[in-house]
Amino acid sequence: MKNAVAPAARAPGDKPARTNDPDQTRRDILAVATDEFADKGLSGARIDEIAARTRTSKRMIYYYFGSKEGLYIAVLEEAYRNIRNIEHDLNVDHLSPEQALRELVSFTFDRHQHNPAFVRLVMNENLHSGKYIAQSANIPALNVPAIDMIRRIVERGKKTGAFRQDIDPTDLHMSISALCFYSVSNRHTFATIFKADMTTPKALAARKKSIIATILAAVKPVRAR
Repeated sequence: MKNAVAPAARAPGDKPARTNDPDQTRRDILAVATDEFADKGLSGARIDEIAARTRTSKRMIYYYFGSKEGLYIAVLEEAYRNIRNIEHDLNVDHLSPEQALRELVSFTFDRHQHNPAFVRLVMNENLHSGKYIAQSANIPALNVPAIDMIRRIVERGKKTGAFRQDIDPTDLHMSISALCFYSVSNRHTFATIFKADMTTPKALAARKKSIIATILAAVKPVRAR
């Protein structure tokens, strides 16, 4: 019996050879493209760079996604899919409406803080006036569960009298998203202008507490004096 030949050792930093796994190749391309588009936008990102970092080729990327714009739309879809998948772990239906809303706001704040690439992608897409998101048939459906969750909270709050009767779930979702989004999207400019580091644990805890208080105050019924 011949002695087995050990595989050649890779030098430190070398990437493992790519196996013939189309699904993994596609996931790798999406992961690297997410960084590229989040950092440089659609116009600044380069397919050559994405190909080099994934040890594939422009031809292969175009095979999977059709074009640079097609890859960009796939990145947007994957970003929204990942964010909404995170929300599946949140179960607030057993809580009181006030506590459920508190948990949802806290969760949303943390979700944005932990996913700055998502925030940058959304900012970039707004520069395009939502042109590419409008071409996706998947993104609107991906956001339905988020609205359904907040709608259930609002309906329970209205029934118990804890919330105002005129609250619109989509509008409330927008307010929560806006406050949490700003804490990531504008933290650098805000920190520079006001000399306040918004990324320290103390600052994040204070900001989260303030946002929760703001949202809870906004939904409460106006008491007659």
